[in-house]
Amino acid sequence: MAAGERLICAAADLVEGGAGIRFQVDRHGEPAPAFVVRYRGQPRAYLNRCGHVPVELDWQPGAFFDSSGLYLICAVHGALFAPETGRCLSGRCAGRGLEPLAVIERSGGVFILES
Repeated sequence: MAAGERLICAAADLVEGGAGIRFQVDRHGEPAPAFVVRYRGQPRAYLNRCGHVPVELDWQPGAFFDSSGLYLICAVHGALFAPETGRCLSGRCAGRGLEPLAVIERSGGVFILES
């Protein structure tokens, strides 16, 4: 593992369109909630904060996808986000998307790249 990388989870823990893994990152010296999901074969990570108001997206721990498994959804507002980019697609996010986090998958693990 290189400097500036931290293990989030085992790669096998992320199922395509399934439950995500919650974790913490440092934002401006404070812990902030984040999550990683698998979409189109790749891990995608974001701060766990809706673009509309700063509430966490998941209605139950790890429940980030809508019922189709195609979109990330805010359980509070119903806003839909593109899993591959975090871009707001519809709802009260008014064009404000999710904040992406850099992650890589290798050697059976998913790692956050920290600066």
